[in-house]
Amino acid sequence: MAHSDRFTTCSGRDVALNLWVRPGDEGKCAFGMQALKKSMLWDEQVYGREYDLDVFNIVAVDDFNMGAMENKGLNVFNSSAVLASPETSTDMNFERIEAIIAHEYFHNWTGNRITCRDWFQLCLKEGLTVFRDSQFTSDMRSAPVKRIGDVIDLRGRQFAEDNGPLAHPVRPASFQEINNFYTATIYEKGAEVIAMLKRLVGDADYAKALDLYFARHDGQACTIEDWLAVFEDITSRDLSQFKRWYSQAGTPRLKVTEDWNDGRFTLNFSQSTPPSAASPAPEPLVIPIRVGLLGDNGDEVLETQMLEMSQASQSFHFDGLAARPVASILRGFSAPVILEHDGADPAFLLAHDSDPFNRWESARTLARDTLMEMATKGSAPDTAYLDGILAVLRDDTLDPAYRALMLSLPGQAELAAALFEAGVTPDPDALWSASEAMKLALAQHTQDTVPRLHAAMQIEAPYQPDAEQSGKRALGGAVLGLISRLDGGAAAAAQYARADNMTLQLSALSCLLGAGKGTTELAAFREQWQGDRLVMDKWFGLQVMLADPDKAAQVARTLSEDRDFNWKNPNRFRAVFGALVANHAGFHAKDGAGYTLLADWLIRLDPVNPQTTARMCSAFQTRGRYDSGRQALMGAQLDRIAATPNLSRDTSEMISRIRKG
Repeated sequence: MAHSDRFTTCSGRDVALNLWVRPGDEGKCAFGMQALKKSMLWDEQVYGREYDLDVFNIVAVDDFNMGAMENKGLNVFNSSAVLASPETSTDMNFERIEAIIAHEYFHNWTGNRITCRDWFQLCLKEGLTVFRDSQFTSDMRSAPVKRIGDVIDLRGRQFAEDNGPLAHPVRPASFQEINNFYTATIYEKGAEVIAMLKRLVGDADYAKALDLYFARHDGQACTIEDWLAVFEDITSRDLSQFKRWYSQAGTPRLKVTEDWNDGRFTLNFSQSTPPSAASPAPEPLVIPIRVGLLGDNGDEVLETQMLEMSQASQSFHFDGLAARPVASILRGFSAPVILEHDGADPAFLLAHDSDPFNRWESARTLARDTLMEMATKGSAPDTAYLDGILAVLRDDTLDPAYRALMLSLPGQAELAAALFEAGVTPDPDALWSASEAMKLALAQHTQDTVPRLHAAMQIEAPYQPDAEQSGKRALGGAVLGLISRLDGGAAAAAQYARADNMTLQLSALSCLLGAGKGTTELAAFREQWQGDRLVMDKWFGLQVMLADPDKAAQVARTLSEDRDFNWKNPNRFRAVFGALVANHAGFHAKDGAGYTLLADWLIRLDPVNPQTTARMCSAFQTRGRYDSGRQALMGAQLDRIAATPNLSRDTSEMISRIRKG
């Protein structure tokens, strides 16, 4: 069945648009079609790129490993990345669909009209197109919220890849199976490299360089050298050192110290990238560092400036200051580095920083530090953090979506990585307990504010998946989670009963499960949605994700035996086992049950779907962080997978690299 529409290009050409779905899904196509038309218009207005054919088709299929594929004029989509309705899709689903449709459409120019000379140039099309779809979402929704979300994803997926046995440069030097290089490094870090290039040359020269790139290379198969050459030609800059971002693996560490002397404030930077098998002798990189300076009353004494670091160590001076300022460094996360700032004052920046990213980062730093202290020393939550979050919640001038993000805690995998970086072996059980204790402390500290806020975020107007409504529902859901810690789930049960859209329904069910309740609602949810395969993916995943650590593997095992568990469907398989891996303490349970269960299913899946199997193997890439007992248990499962007869080349390569690491 086809859901059809039309689009008139900037030159007046009429394009037929078709979204092909299986019978019964016609009512879930309208949003995807509007997202496509928005993408076409945006690409004309921002990049000057007009669609070049008379027809554009999208086909939605269930059994597809990727989100989508950009075949010219005929995009193939995973149904989860295109089908949506208010009743069956959350706000996050809508935003994801909008972004993926934009991404695949943008490939018409950055991927199809101009393509890659060889597989080693994969980041040429993927990094640029991810950057373009990020720009698109920032324009359609909230730019600060989008930036923060991108960084959370980068740190959660790409930093782990960059600092483990699967590390490889943005442009890899070799590969055994190309399917294994559709990675966060190629996509997300590739996009960060392009964002840095844009910051270094400025918006005007970036636009000129892109125009030259499209004019010079239309219809060609190109390389990273071709891409960088247009920027050198436009700006007369030498980008040979910047090119190292494409050839070096690893996440740079950026260390900062401060000096103050008679009106002169100095920031001393040093950079280093840990050596790895992929890059044994890393060299200094070009790093754009956006910096602002604040006075002791929170006013901006120096607006954001771009510092360009190119040496291993470098100092920058700021003169004529009346008093020592507070430095806000790496604003907007201007480079994909790990920042270590000696003398930073995150509590002050949480209260006063005008840069939305760094204000969020300050809250994240305080939360991370106090959670690490709680997990390793049994400390109490930091009152500076609790007070800072309370002040954010009470500030009604702030975007609700931003306030919702400020409430979210660092994930337990992120905390484990931070502890390991600090030379401490992380204990997954202690991290889970600390996170639970912090959520309770937040609930208690904000209990006089969150009921009012939850009420204020209720929406009377008909459902729209736009930025304004989505932000209110996000904040409403975040504070409902706090309320549920104290009221036993009563408010969540009431919301579930009256919910008229999937965002509110799933948010309420999540809060109930988090409060140890929701058995009746879980059964009702299944009864209501058992005929909708995408909604049932949510039902499967939620139970595993929110299971107590000592029960997570058993919950996943029970669900894998459920009558509706179709393990050959990638979406359903990831719903259960992706959720198991995401349940950090559950997957890393001391008895190794999570490791064994995942290995059992990867061995079973490999002959049927080696691509998904290989990607899921990355769950074991961080084994070096943990204690010897867990390392041995993971190692035994890796050995078992490796010894499987007729193991696919995809999975063999991944297992081999992880075992060597």
